[in-house]
Amino acid sequence: MKYDFLIVGAGLFGAVFAYEMKGRGKTCLVIDRRAHIGGNIYTEEIEGINVHRYGAHIFHTSNEHIWDYINQFAEFNGYINSPMAKIGNETYNLPFNMNTFSKLWNIKSVDEAKKKIKDQTLELDHEPTNLEEYVLSTVGKDIYEKLIKGYTEKQWGRPCSELPISIIKRIPIRFTYDNNYFDDVYQGIPKGGYTKVIEKMLEGIDVELNCDFFKNYKDFKKTANKLLFTGRIDEFYGYCFGPLEYRSLEFKTHIENSTDYQGTAVVNYTGKEVPYTRVIEHKHFEFGNQPKTVITEEYPCTGKPGTEAYYPINDEENETLYKKYEELASKEDDILFGGRLGEYKYYNMDESILASIRMGGVVH
Repeated sequence: MKYDFLIVGAGLFGAVFAYEMKGRGKTCLVIDRRAHIGGNIYTEEIEGINVHRYGAHIFHTSNEHIWDYINQFAEFNGYINSPMAKIGNETYNLPFNMNTFSKLWNIKSVDEAKKKIKDQTLELDHEPTNLEEYVLSTVGKDIYEKLIKGYTEKQWGRPCSELPISIIKRIPIRFTYDNNYFDDVYQGIPKGGYTKVIEKMLEGIDVELNCDFFKNYKDFKKTANKLLFTGRIDEFYGYCFGPLEYRSLEFKTHIENSTDYQGTAVVNYTGKEVPYTRVIEHKHFEFGNQPKTVITEEYPCTGKPGTEAYYPINDEENETLYKKYEELASKEDDILFGGRLGEYKYYNMDESILASIRMGGVVH
């Protein structure tokens, strides 16, 4: 049998594409290097808890169409993301809001908070040129040094003064007592975990796991008419222009003989003296009351070729390099590149779904 599509990567982008193609009467083979489907949103049950094996994933969107789309595959539980930040013995609410400011400065009113921020902001005689200048000129010294600097430098492995502003996108400041991190209308966690969502998307579609594209299907034309590649675009082309830079993560997961370890799902550790960036307690994503709990520490590291790549470093140098690979890709007639690795772009889950649906709408 020759398939219409060989899809490399059984993560969200690839699974949505396969589902869409199946709905159009196309045949697909989905392969993945890993031993499981789901990519980085894979969840595994441990002690009756759905553990997010590759970091916390909270689905959030303001796109009603995408919300309706994902709800075909799961019932969502209404979880609201309300992370905390710890530095030393101090704990603060995220996003930065009146709960944060009142504890940080011992103030009571919105006007006091606004004045404190205004008094601390750095006045520049030029537009901010890096992340440090941008943050200091937006929220001032205390928020930057206690809640942003250490965490960001651990995450990206560079001083904030050398990081592009685009990494932080926007600083979530609210002059209300609202601990909801996202502004999006819809958010939650699928009951039973994300793996079940991907399983439903891939129902009736052939899947091969523990399968390396470069060893098994490099000559994909023997297997399928077209290829969707959701792996690293630089790896696909043999790193011919050099590797694109990524940040990666290492996860240390263990079981705690306790009903509750930290009282919330996500706690960020913003001090540089703590080697990990955050601790995830997975049971809180689904309001669990299991007798034990499972926690994961996240340690940022350099994403070298051959390791898992998580966050593209979209600075000027890497964007210039990516354009060279993108130009090669544009000349391909039967090969598509999608997802965060294929497009060297960080996607939220709703953005990934929308991009995959749109790609499916233009192929034949």
